[in-house]
Amino acid sequence: MKLWNNLELTNPEFLWLFLLIPLIAIWYYVVRKKDKATLTISSTKGFEGSSVLAKLKPLLNVLRLLALSALILAMTRPRNVEVSKKTKTTSGIDIVMAIDISASMLARDLRPNRLEALKVVAKDFVSQRPNDRIGIVVYAGESFTQTPITSDKRIVMNTISRLKWGDLDGGTAIGMGLGSAVNRLKDSKAKSKVIILLTDGVNNSGFIDPKTATELAKELEIKVYTIGIGTNGRAEFPVARDINGRLIFKMQPVEIDEPLLKFIANETEGKYFRATDNEKLASIYDEINKLEKTEVEEFKYYNYQERYRPLVLLAGFLILFEMLLRNTIFKSFI
Repeated sequence: MKLWNNLELTNPEFLWLFLLIPLIAIWYYVVRKKDKATLTISSTKGFEGSSVLAKLKPLLNVLRLLALSALILAMTRPRNVEVSKKTKTTSGIDIVMAIDISASMLARDLRPNRLEALKVVAKDFVSQRPNDRIGIVVYAGESFTQTPITSDKRIVMNTISRLKWGDLDGGTAIGMGLGSAVNRLKDSKAKSKVIILLTDGVNNSGFIDPKTATELAKELEIKVYTIGIGTNGRAEFPVARDINGRLIFKMQPVEIDEPLLKFIANETEGKYFRATDNEKLASIYDEINKLEKTEVEEFKYYNYQERYRPLVLLAGFLILFEMLLRNTIFKSFI
């Protein structure tokens, strides 16, 4: 039975014995009342000093009840428990997130736009992978590694926070994004290697064929989860800038090469997802998080410190003190 902090009771069932305390107190009161004798005298002046002691005599029973309470608590066997933990990762996972940062990622079908919505979900995903190494690859018309595979989650989080449109040439080079991610994992010694490839468009630039990159991933036993981000139908896309440099948005049809993304996922034994809104995007990363679990072995070491001995000593002291008072100061009182 847990009490507070690290204190627990090994035998809490003995707490039921506290129900006897009020019954014993009542019994003491009844017996004391019956034992009182009545004496009529002309003056009590000679008993003034002793009358105070007579009134204090019931405290002897209080000492006995306190001693009994201490013994009951000792029987419950209170103890402090200190727990130390050690974890051992038995099967680590290396993950590369390949993220499309083309201009279309500023479309407003997700709140406030696709890229900002992704950054929130991606950082939450990283925070839930404490035992894995993660890298970031970005791509648009070309691709490059933003962060190599690392176990330092702070670096990965900062990289995701700084993602923005405009760092790369225009276009969507899915093959190059996938190829760069595969290149980051080709020398990995992890038992499981995973790529999360996210895009909102169609492969229209780059010199690497997405299917060639898929074959490389397959040969290296890299599993690829693909995510198509964008609503069904039409969305507000940035199409130009006004004279003040602000983006001008216009409704346009959403085009995602779902057959290609499904092909990549199927060939590498991964899975394809479609994120049509913020909630769906979050649920996709949550599902991937559950699908790719790192095996972690946890060892717990318990250190117990028994706390019943002071209670036994207290009970013994109270009993001896009560007996001493009963046979000395209160010996002559009824």
